[in-house]
Amino acid sequence: MNNFFLKIIIILLFTINQSISEENMMILKLKDGNVKIELFEDVAPNHVKRIKELADSGKYDNVVFHRVIDGFMAQTGDVKFGNSSSNDFDLRKAGMGGSELSDLKQEFSNLPHDRGTLSMARSSDPDSANSQFFICFKPAPFLDKQYTVFGKVIEGMEFVDKIKRGDENNNGAVLEPDKIISFKSL
Repeated sequence: MNNFFLKIIIILLFTINQSISEENMMILKLKDGNVKIELFEDVAPNHVKRIKELADSGKYDNVVFHRVIDGFMAQTGDVKFGNSSSNDFDLRKAGMGGSELSDLKQEFSNLPHDRGTLSMARSSDPDSANSQFFICFKPAPFLDKQYTVFGKVIEGMEFVDKIKRGDENNNGAVLEPDKIISFKSL
């Protein structure tokens, strides 16, 4: 009888752990394939909440990667000017907008900006992150403790590597940028 209860407890714990972990998983669909992302709710709860809110409401769908620097990162998330299916789309302004939600206070941590890290873009004000984010192609330790890390690619980084690069002489601006097809919670 004790073995039976032990098995039930193990199954319940596994099920609970699985649902908790899936709660913080997202799929970023790109032209070349799907990217599975783990969000760090325990490290940056407000940023994770914002990303989920915008993603699950479809705000990131069709948003371009407006700034992509080879060997550094791919930046996206301008839901105001960067949504290629919106009347407000303006590639010249992409990177200058955000969402209609208020800016977020920084949630800096000790997590490094490694390959596959997702981090919030912001202005010179540490409390100005809103909707834009970037994915690191390579480690960028000079960003550590200065930008809010909120997630990491756990599958599909090879698809992130295929995002069209921008002009190195123009701060990575991309003339005919790739875009997010969809971004949703699991």
